[in-house]
Amino acid sequence: MKIQTLQIDKLTTERLILIPYTIQICENIINKNFSNLFDMGLKRGKSWPDNDVIETLPKIINNLSQVESPTGFESWMIIKKETLEIIGDLGFKGYNHKEENIDIGYGIIEEERRNGYAEEATKELIKWAFSTGLIKEITAKCLIENTGSINLIKKLNFIEAKRDHEMIYWTLQNRYK
Repeated sequence: MKIQTLQIDKLTTERLILIPYTIQICENIINKNFSNLFDMGLKRGKSWPDNDVIETLPKIINNLSQVESPTGFESWMIIKKETLEIIGDLGFKGYNHKEENIDIGYGIIEEERRNGYAEEATKELIKWAFSTGLIKEITAKCLIENTGSINLIKKLNFIEAKRDHEMIYWTLQNRYK
């Protein structure tokens, strides 16, 4: 089954705008070229892109190279509406056709953490993903010692599925599918 190209160019919340990454945007960021982001009216947050973003970009490019153009089941930039600063990213690690599930991850630059941005962005992306009718389950994982992520994942109603010596694995079922 082929997933449709994303039919929207952004998602918005009360304080945030979520814009999907493209291969070109990712490659430019890797090459420290932010001109296409500036052309979109966006600004870099204080420490954006941080090491986590730089480390994740090749994975995002790999996911995007599997589809003709963004489907929404890849990664998105998190932008503060008020300032148009990019403060993080979130997204999925590809769609699992057989299981009808996706794994979600997120990251916010250090200066903007503990302001509710990760929760706000993640809630919106989960709502969008479930609204497509393609998703039965969203999974997540985090390090056992990452109390911030654990608290957020619990707040979003994920249920612990299992754990090992390093990670906790979570699940959120689509109660409408």
